[in-house]
Amino acid sequence: MSSIKIVADSTCDLSPELIRDYGITILPLNIVLDMTSYSDGEEISPDEIYVWAQANKRTPKTAAVAFDRALALVKGMKENQEEVIFIGISSEMSTTCNVMRLVKEELEYDRMFIIDSRNLSTGIGLQVLRAAQLAQEGRSAEEIVKEIEEARDKVRASFVVERLDYLAMGGRCSTVTALLGGKLNLKPRIEVSQGKMSAGRKYRGAQDKVIMKYVQDMRDNLLAADGHRVFITHSGCPDEVIRQVRDLLEGLEHFEDIRVTRAGGVISSHCGPGTLGVLYYEK
Repeated sequence: MSSIKIVADSTCDLSPELIRDYGITILPLNIVLDMTSYSDGEEISPDEIYVWAQANKRTPKTAAVAFDRALALVKGMKENQEEVIFIGISSEMSTTCNVMRLVKEELEYDRMFIIDSRNLSTGIGLQVLRAAQLAQEGRSAEEIVKEIEEARDKVRASFVVERLDYLAMGGRCSTVTALLGGKLNLKPRIEVSQGKMSAGRKYRGAQDKVIMKYVQDMRDNLLAADGHRVFITHSGCPDEVIRQVRDLLEGLEHFEDIRVTRAGGVISSHCGPGTLGVLYYEK
């Protein structure tokens, strides 16, 4: 009898504890500093990326999951008669899902399934955890894929950034570039919809105040959310700010599981330090 392996790329930003507890396999994207490539989460940390970016006055490049590494991983799973469900970063932001499709084609493995999350960070992580839970419940691969794909547009992913230069230089959010020309010190709420990022409501002021205002503005939506789980994901924020956000969410008395995670290298490369988001499923 075959088993189902849930595989995700490193942009899902799940903690080592969640990865271990749910038996998830992670494939790293790559962080490219000049001509040297580093495996996200294995060979370089977000804080090292910030030091490099500050010294070089530019952001790193990022690259998709390496084909050879993905091929070797899935080949071993196929040989073990394990079915594979891969959930990856939005195809609008990375070619990672296409790499995995090439792996499936190369191995001619019809028990490998590829899901484009149409999301990033723990917007992917929410889907990965739901898939892992369904696998633990004994659901078939087809049933899991169907349920994840039917619900993926219910994932609500947004965040506020402290520094627009990271997003602008990374080129993943075109509406941010226009904001750089002004001198208003605007800090937009970045929203993910249909796999793409865009700038929504704009805030102004110190980042700690901006973050709290952003979360307070979400109150009605949070109370209408699926109450099972919510993520607070950040790219390096003060502990006190994170505590205040968690206290606010706990005060809603709505969520069963409130998780705090630190964004990995890819997300940090494009969003910069001081970014924080609250991510969840709507009902």
